[in-house]
Amino acid sequence: MEGHKYEDVESIKNFLLAKTTYRPTVGVICGSGLGGLVKNITDPYSIDYKDIPNFPVSTVAGHAGKLVFGKLSGKIVVCLQGRFHFYEGHSMHKCSLPVRVMASLGIKSIVVTNAAGGVNRNFKVGDIMVIKDHIGFPLMAGINPLIGLNDDRFGPRFPSMTNVYDPDFQKKAIEISKKLGYGDFTQNGVYCMLSGPNYESQAELKLVQTVGGDAVGMSTVPEVVVAKHMGLRVLGISLVTNYCIMDYGTDEAPNHAEVLEVGKQRSECILNIVTHFIEGLE
Repeated sequence: MEGHKYEDVESIKNFLLAKTTYRPTVGVICGSGLGGLVKNITDPYSIDYKDIPNFPVSTVAGHAGKLVFGKLSGKIVVCLQGRFHFYEGHSMHKCSLPVRVMASLGIKSIVVTNAAGGVNRNFKVGDIMVIKDHIGFPLMAGINPLIGLNDDRFGPRFPSMTNVYDPDFQKKAIEISKKLGYGDFTQNGVYCMLSGPNYESQAELKLVQTVGGDAVGMSTVPEVVVAKHMGLRVLGISLVTNYCIMDYGTDEAPNHAEVLEVGKQRSECILNIVTHFIEGLE
């Protein structure tokens, strides 16, 4: 299995740098229903994924499929409006390629958002969870974006995942959320990734709960692992869009329409947190 080739990443980077005068310092990845984050970007320059050579294409409802450059809170940002998932048939390397590209464009920090199911029984639909740590089941089973030859120009062969979500960033995001009046529905917890695309069975959710997962989703972890490998500081935010059903004898079931609806209702809050957070970055 081949890892990312430095020359391929450089060629995408050079293509993008030739298209725009923007030189971003912050990256943002928008999760399901959270693409509205880009509406605060001023003087945007956007390019469709399909027009970027060797870039993957997003196929999921709620993911626009554009790379957007511009200004946000006085900083130059690059925003992935719609991400790539392993369940779409992309390899883990392909899913995380945009993070390699964003890092090679010169970003130092990345904000990663996602829609997730609430496993923690104290979480409610609509809660915002600042991610403290993650569990990546597919990665633990050997489906990892760092598998293959390592190029030291990207990062070390054996990168540490201690404090993968920057503790200072977590603290700042939680403080901002409280100041904005969102304290009652802001949580701090562990995001657990399963591959999807099916939602989890009751027994799988109980396993996630047992190993310490607070929220569960189908993305984020491969991107964050690559971000850490490239030396980026990471802030992760999950929006709890559905309540995970663990009891038997119920006909309730999660669905993607519900996920997008909650995303619409609360995305404004996440947008405000991210905008203030980026403003405070050095």
